[in-house]
Amino acid sequence: MKKNIIMIGGSRGIGQAILQQIHQDNNVYVASRTDDNLKLPNTTHIPFDALSDKLNLSLLPEEIHGFVYCPGSISLKPFKMLNSDDFEADMQINFISLVKVVNDIMPRMTAASSMVFFSTVAVGTGMPYHTSVAASKGAVEGFTKALAAEYAPRIRVNAIAPSLVDTDLAGRLLNNDKKRALMAERHPLKRVGTAEDIANAAVYLLSSKSSWMTGQIFSVDGGISSLKSN
Repeated sequence: MKKNIIMIGGSRGIGQAILQQIHQDNNVYVASRTDDNLKLPNTTHIPFDALSDKLNLSLLPEEIHGFVYCPGSISLKPFKMLNSDDFEADMQINFISLVKVVNDIMPRMTAASSMVFFSTVAVGTGMPYHTSVAASKGAVEGFTKALAAEYAPRIRVNAIAPSLVDTDLAGRLLNNDKKRALMAERHPLKRVGTAEDIANAAVYLLSSKSSWMTGQIFSVDGGISSLKSN
């Protein structure tokens, strides 16, 4: 029996990498602004803007076995260059919109279902210029643990905290060879992450192979959060 997996975002980056791994064996419903790269077997596109739309539940199955929220931001600026609007924008896309969708779909989550959210390495490891994004992703981590506690043992809730990943979202940080080399050198494993690196973890958390894991924040970060690079 195929599982019903709901993804918010999935046309590019990490979301697309997750979709490529799961669409053959599951019924995947991707709610996103565009249907780019979504012409795949067992995949249904639902037009949806996480910042402005309410998810149309009539287009979703009555039973949901897995959920992934992919939208996010990388707003890296000195604190003195940020204002309250910047913090509100990051909080909206990373956290508030997530909460709204979770609130809508929670009644349809089945027993033994799994939810996967995304944080950032900058929550657990203080990094300059990350005040806004770290604040909003810190909210995601707190939400993850509290929600997991409230809905255990019926629903598992976990989050992945990546370091820099080579996607369009991080394009300006990796747009030349010098930047790419510098970013790779910061990590003990001497490379930046790929969308597939993060997708591998997300697919594992969606699967029954992680059935004894909930309320966890998984660092998939090339070792930068726990090891000192040589």
